[in-house]
Amino acid sequence: MCGIFGAINLDSYFNDNDYKEFINLTDLVSYRGPDASGYIALNINSNSNNPNRFQIFLGHKRLSIIDLSPVGNQPMTDENWLWIIYNGEIFNYIELKKELIEKGYTFKTNTDTEVILKIYKEYGDSGFEKLNGMWAFAIVDTSNKKVVLSRDRFSIKPLYYTHINGQLYFASEIKQLLPLIQKKEINHDTMYKFLSQGMLDNNNETFFSGIYKLEPRTNMILYLIDKKIQYKKYWDYTVENISNIDDAADEFREIFIDSVKIRLRSDVKVGALLSGGVDSSSITVIANQIQNGFFECFSIVAKDRKYSEERFIDILCKTKGIKNQKLYFDRDIALNGLEEVIYHNDEPFGSLSVVAQYSILKKIKDETDVVVVLSGQGGDEVLMGYLKYFFFNLKELVKQKSLISAFTQILLSFLNRTVIWQFNVKEARRYIPYIDKNKSYLKIKRDLEPIWECNSIRERQILDIEKYSVPALTHYEDRNSMAHSLEIRLPFLDHRLVNFLLSLPAQMKLRNGWTKYILRKALVELPDDIRWRRDKQGFITPEEKWLKRDLKEIIENIFKRSILDDLGIVDSKLFLKYYHDFLNKKGNVWYADISRVFITELWARKFLG
Repeated sequence: MCGIFGAINLDSYFNDNDYKEFINLTDLVSYRGPDASGYIALNINSNSNNPNRFQIFLGHKRLSIIDLSPVGNQPMTDENWLWIIYNGEIFNYIELKKELIEKGYTFKTNTDTEVILKIYKEYGDSGFEKLNGMWAFAIVDTSNKKVVLSRDRFSIKPLYYTHINGQLYFASEIKQLLPLIQKKEINHDTMYKFLSQGMLDNNNETFFSGIYKLEPRTNMILYLIDKKIQYKKYWDYTVENISNIDDAADEFREIFIDSVKIRLRSDVKVGALLSGGVDSSSITVIANQIQNGFFECFSIVAKDRKYSEERFIDILCKTKGIKNQKLYFDRDIALNGLEEVIYHNDEPFGSLSVVAQYSILKKIKDETDVVVVLSGQGGDEVLMGYLKYFFFNLKELVKQKSLISAFTQILLSFLNRTVIWQFNVKEARRYIPYIDKNKSYLKIKRDLEPIWECNSIRERQILDIEKYSVPALTHYEDRNSMAHSLEIRLPFLDHRLVNFLLSLPAQMKLRNGWTKYILRKALVELPDDIRWRRDKQGFITPEEKWLKRDLKEIIENIFKRSILDDLGIVDSKLFLKYYHDFLNKKGNVWYADISRVFITELWARKFLG
């Protein structure tokens, strides 16, 4: 897990002043890789490292996870014509290495980095479909005169880029590119989608005009001679025919256990985040089982008992004998950490719960020797854990004229007191067309993202994985963890598991009123109190209460002189009126709308003020 920076000049040459600047931009994210640094300046037609006259720069900050020795440092080369800088982990590198050795390849390191280089030598960029992991890397191929940028299937590791005067720059974080831009301008389309609908990371654009992200499961190939760029998808979803629930549960269990197992591969200590929900509990119990009881997990616990999941955390840890450390989260921790989280995320985010995760990761860094952390993110999307899937499924059943099935789902959910009991009108507005279409306080107006539309429940899951949910979650997972030089791994986003679950009929994931049914059926190790939880809460903060009471004076003061108002994004007077309606319980005001504007105002002061 690392930080990278690269620069490519196809029109002329960089010089020694550029070289020094690029080192500084690489080092700007030293927290992503505090263990080692590496920089190289290359020319297209030679393999020399010449900081005074060069066309390609590669910079790397290393967080050592696999093969801790200096031979694992980057940029790494193969025969001085193939170079790589890489952020991520390839979890099946052992199996791939064995395959390559059988083909006659030899290795100088025990790293997964060298495996990527050899895969490229053998198969080209199409070979990346063999990789099981999370990554963002750049390969410079001086022999074939091209540069290949690649990003993992599910947006787990970031890769940003910008074009400036015939030059291409790329980096792990936006803040590394901002000093290269003469004038920072807000992308109003991105801003509107976020403030009106909470949309984040749903396409290749960012909050900054001219800065883009490489889309998931995509290679960007830059041909150095003719100066052309090609974008190629290296992997796609397939459909398996699975009809038997018992067979499906067995196969799910096998893939899931292996997904956890290979994500325990590490030369440093591994732990897990435990929320008390079924996803994180499943990962924790399997990891503990694989490591024969020598496993540790970490939890955020809200001090307000209304929002606390401590009971479920304690049930799992006491039943299975798992060591657990807790952070009791409150308003003071949230507010004290907010500015740091804004800085590390580079872009606005929608909830103070992001600060909660940042805080538990800080505790892990400061108080333990754990470097790798497993997380349950992605489970809700691939297993249909969210309430919305229940209604999308009903919509599909009605469309198919399966009215009896639809009615049965409603009845069983009602009788079992599961998802239908969690319905919230204010949150549901996001999925209902034309309700609260334009918030009055927004000066910018755009068309809404049609997030309520989908042709099938499978299509909806893919949209959430690629556009509407997972990219936003993995964004702050990466930034929060890397801010503390920690690596987060996501077993539910193993591509084998994702593809398998997307192949299952909806009734294997939504069954008898239960969400995530296939997981509940397969993971018999879970205590029944967790396995058959009726509610779905996850970690949430008393954010609505804080906004009404503890943050009232702060919000009213900062919007007396708003940067968002100056930038033509938010009418501060109308927003304060909207906020007072929220305080006085007038109208249909959802607290998340208030949080987004508040956090975005603080972000604008940090990056644009």
